[in-house]
Amino acid sequence: MKLAMGQLVRSAIAKIMVVAIATFAVLLASDLALPQSAAAYPFWAQQTAPETPREATGRIVCANCHLAEKPAEIEIPQAVLPDTVFEAVVKIPYDLESQEIYGDGSKGGLQVGAVLMLPDGFKIAPTDRIPEEMQEKVGGVYFQQYREDQENVYIVGPLPGDQYQEVVFPILSPDPSKDKNIHFGKYSVHLGANRGRGQVYPTGALSNNNLFKASATGTITAISEPEAGGYEVTIDNGDDRVIDTIPAGPELIVAQGEQIAAGDALTNDPNVGGFGQKDTEVVLQSPARIAGMIAFAAGIMLCQILLVIKKKQVETVQAAEMNF
Repeated sequence: MKLAMGQLVRSAIAKIMVVAIATFAVLLASDLALPQSAAAYPFWAQQTAPETPREATGRIVCANCHLAEKPAEIEIPQAVLPDTVFEAVVKIPYDLESQEIYGDGSKGGLQVGAVLMLPDGFKIAPTDRIPEEMQEKVGGVYFQQYREDQENVYIVGPLPGDQYQEVVFPILSPDPSKDKNIHFGKYSVHLGANRGRGQVYPTGALSNNNLFKASATGTITAISEPEAGGYEVTIDNGDDRVIDTIPAGPELIVAQGEQIAAGDALTNDPNVGGFGQKDTEVVLQSPARIAGMIAFAAGIMLCQILLVIKKKQVETVQAAEMNF
């Protein structure tokens, strides 16, 4: 009786361990088998570069995941006065008819995101300081600080690209009279903007938004389609068989029986997005300098006018003396 009870207990424990191991394996493989349908998530940069999004070389970390290069633009005033709200307009252009593949292999519109690095002291303006006209341009965009202790670095996104090819940042300039660490002068502004999903996850794993290549030279002997989606391409090189797994999304461009070399493309390149960055400058201008410049220009103009008047007087006197 005791022997039978012991066997039942051991059997129950074994079943529990099997279930636990299976559950752990499913959770561990979920990110690879069913990756998140990330579109343009700038906050993923925080996982790979928690201190600053800009590397010492000047490259913004979004380029680590978004391997294709695309243009990015920013429009900002050449100079701003202290304690004023102004617009920084970020442009993320792309073909609105383009569709990208999501993590589950389906297709849809691109999403966009951006990282904006402002000079020290500059920050997103409080809602009560933003003019009504500017609030309409900003819309419902949420600006998140890159780090809690940094008020000058912000990320936005993902946002629907068909609505936000232009993102307006309402910026409040600092006031050197209130903060002695801020000085008048020229400062750098750095922008990173992406559209569409990246090719590499922060973990280093490839997303399905890639061109997949053959890992061996040989003949394609079989192509199967797993229930989870995608393809399994079997390559026979004579001595061994290699199975290349392709996730759902990319379109297969090879057929069974075809000869292929290592490095040849098995799928098309589905990526239609990319990343771009732009550097610009802004001047924090002193009102006293502007007033001095205006006063100087007014003084020069007044001197010129007085010289002209004096010249006319001299000519009048000379003409009178000649007639006399």
